[in-house]
Amino acid sequence: MMKSVIVACMIVAAASPVLAEPDGSDRRIRGEAVIATLSAGEGQPVLESLRQEFPFLADAITDYALGDVWARPGLDHRTRQIATVATFAALGNRPYFKIHAGYALNLGVTQDELKKVIYLTTVYAGFPRAIDAAQALRELFEERELEGH
Repeated sequence: MMKSVIVACMIVAAASPVLAEPDGSDRRIRGEAVIATLSAGEGQPVLESLRQEFPFLADAITDYALGDVWARPGLDHRTRQIATVATFAALGNRPYFKIHAGYALNLGVTQDELKKVIYLTTVYAGFPRAIDAAQALRELFEERELEGH
């Protein structure tokens, strides 16, 4: 029984797509272009810090999440970013909510639109998650005002 489980795991691993590509691949180039667009050319500090100790993870994020998923046709970056902000608000993930809310602002989403996303969060994820997102959004607005954005 154990041998068949090991063989099955080996088959699944062999059939899994490679998530990270070598530098210069189409996926990497698309992923780097997406992050440049989202961050308004300022880079992504979390991703770059990951690259130091976990390069395989940073590469997989760049190649798969950004190069394959974000770069797909069908939705523009602004719409994808609103969906991402709503997802992180519902999950209660304040750090990533704040990062992606900043990206949303970079892409032309208004402060009022982000507030409406938080209000919608009350229905599907509850008031505690919406309150956390509101506090993170207030912090982001204050930080951006201090920076002159």
